Amino acid sequence: MAKVYVVLLSLLSFSLVHSQDSKKSFTVKFIDQEIRIDGVLDEPIWKTAESAHNFQQYFPTDSILAEQQTDIKMLYSSTTLYIGIILDTEGNDYVIPSLERDFRAGGNDNISLLFDTFNDGTNAFLFGMNPYGVRREALISNGGSTLSGFTTSWDIKWRGEAVMNDGNYVCEMAIPLTSFKFKQGETKWRFNSYRFDMQSNETSTWAEIPQNQFVFNLAFMGDMVFEKPLGKSRTPLAIIPYINGISQKDFETDDGLNDVTFGGDAKVAIGNGLNLDITVNPDFSNVQVDNIFTNLTRFEISLPERRQFFIDNNDLFGTFGNERDSNPFFSRRIGIAENLDGETIENGIIGGIRLSGKLDENWRLGLLNIQTEEDLPNEIPSNNNTVLALQKKVFSRSNLSFIFVNRQTFKDYDFLDETDRYNRLVGLDYNLASSDNTWVGKFFYHKSFAHEIGEDDSAAGVDLLYNSRNLNFGWRSNFVGNDFRSDLGFIRRNDIIAARPFIEYNFWPKKGKINTHGFRFGPNFIWRPTLDYQNTDYTIFSSWSAEFKNQSGLGVRMFNRFTFLDEPFDPTGTDDALELPANQGYHYTSFEVGFESDPRKVFSYFFEPGYGEFFNGTRFAFEGGANLRLQPKVFLSLDLRYDRIQLPNPFPSADLWLVSPRINITFSKSIFWSTLIQYSNQRDNLGVNSRLQWRFAPLSDLFIVYNDNYFVESFMPRNRSINLRLTYWLNI
Repeated sequence: MAKVYVVLLSLLSFSLVHSQDSKKSFTVKFIDQEIRIDGVLDEPIWKTAESAHNFQQYFPTDSILAEQQTDIKMLYSSTTLYIGIILDTEGNDYVIPSLERDFRAGGNDNISLLFDTFNDGTNAFLFGMNPYGVRREALISNGGSTLSGFTTSWDIKWRGEAVMNDGNYVCEMAIPLTSFKFKQGETKWRFNSYRFDMQSNETSTWAEIPQNQFVFNLAFMGDMVFEKPLGKSRTPLAIIPYINGISQKDFETDDGLNDVTFGGDAKVAIGNGLNLDITVNPDFSNVQVDNIFTNLTRFEISLPERRQFFIDNNDLFGTFGNERDSNPFFSRRIGIAENLDGETIENGIIGGIRLSGKLDENWRLGLLNIQTEEDLPNEIPSNNNTVLALQKKVFSRSNLSFIFVNRQTFKDYDFLDETDRYNRLVGLDYNLASSDNTWVGKFFYHKSFAHEIGEDDSAAGVDLLYNSRNLNFGWRSNFVGNDFRSDLGFIRRNDIIAARPFIEYNFWPKKGKINTHGFRFGPNFIWRPTLDYQNTDYTIFSSWSAEFKNQSGLGVRMFNRFTFLDEPFDPTGTDDALELPANQGYHYTSFEVGFESDPRKVFSYFFEPGYGEFFNGTRFAFEGGANLRLQPKVFLSLDLRYDRIQLPNPFPSADLWLVSPRINITFSKSIFWSTLIQYSNQRDNLGVNSRLQWRFAPLSDLFIVYNDNYFVESFMPRNRSINLRLTYWLNI
């Protein structure tokens, strides 16, 4: 099988890679003066600046110039990149859900700027702003070809203001060059910008992007040419100390805690391309609570990483393998462990370092080492966790990546089995991306090591996708050995061979209310090698979906499923219920319909009812949500999921509810209050998370976080806590 991968890799690499001509460019003039950032481009120096203009429409069509044009001017000094933007509008009826930083761009008025500072078409920095001057920043990885490559958790210091005028709004930005990473002496960056205009119902971009690609795809960019070569990047040393006071009570065990902890992070620049992050006694308690979910499967579900220490260059570490079945490094494994009752608890971190970034134009490096605390009452050892990643750019936008993962305890513990003292993994991934993003894919092979692990200790896969305006198709397949193990990874299930091909055809009507619609067919098969390669699971997915010109959407889906249970299973999760028997197969078919309303409206909603067979019974499901925007300060939302599972006697039936109302109030651009209530009878929990945040200085926050959890049936309290957390970002 490995030989087949090598042959495919070679053929695809030489046949699919070609260069893309950047048709647009502009010059960024060097200046030796500071510009006042007030949203008014009245300094005479702005008149000398060249601009990026003639924006192209991306939605509802991608074949004409934008109706509402945008003009971007740039200047730079030895320390700062200055940006002035004039955005034409039909009026002043803007859609602004919130004044909070790092807003989501879709469905509201804003502009985003993308800077590919190493000209590799793989990674980029994003800075954005809306008409109220609210800022956001993000990191783009994997060429911008997937949503998972868009990370808004990244933070950096910069300034920006906006002013609304009749017929336009103006954004003015000052971004320190130390916010970027780039090669000393560089004379150009690849650049693009995209804009959402809700009044004219238009999305536009500077460099033309076809609608079948993501609007932040890095394959489609122009050039910003610097008048003078860039100097050495002098990123300041950032010290980020914190103090956290907590008072909490566990009503189940009648234990209480009142404690104050100290710690902090440091960010050190090494050359022009590398970051060294250092953390000591970090506080990884969530000031943002995870969303609760209803799980009707037999498998674990992964949740996104929110901790700032792991965010920068996260694609270097976290995108290996197959994120669905066998991701060899999943950073949320660090800092959590299981207690003696099998419950997930926080495992303290003593400290760690993280070195990541560019070595030169073609090489990237990632090195992570974190030491966790021992917890003897829960028989949790102290572990050293190490990850080394090395990436080599090949051809125009592809790369070859190596990873080494090691989890090891260096101390002898009587309660620890020899097989759990260490776990290691090595792997090689080839990530394919053609210059125009028509072909993307991945080929990987990983091997794990542990004491007496067994011989079936590897995982491998291929993921090849073709993406055009009308026709999309792909082949995804992988295997995970029965003995494959990655203690710091996300392995959904072992002992599988999976094949997941799909084909999709899209139509683009020139007239009518539909912008695009299409059909998709995707069978999904899983075989189990230890069961004589029995086909234990399949899902045949068929769908039709449409996107309307008013940004609403409609979809119809059908699922034909087969599941062979090798172990007893209760899909309702009912305590002490009779489980469905093992060694038996179930065929079941279900249908879903989904509709999403126009997000530009003050009140928007979506709903998705479904009904059909479910194992040996039936399931009615309803998922929906509603948003009410009282802009720009109040945003109310409600998410609802209901599952009615009816299985024949003597198996259990259940009505599962998940209700999550949320209140977000932004009193100003520096004071935010949010409250999330989550009710789940599957988890027997009613939780309240209320958070007040005051950003008293750039990237420096005071949080007051109140958490309260109750049992659903008895409404008795489970646990309660209040946190007072202060973080200060100091540049030296």
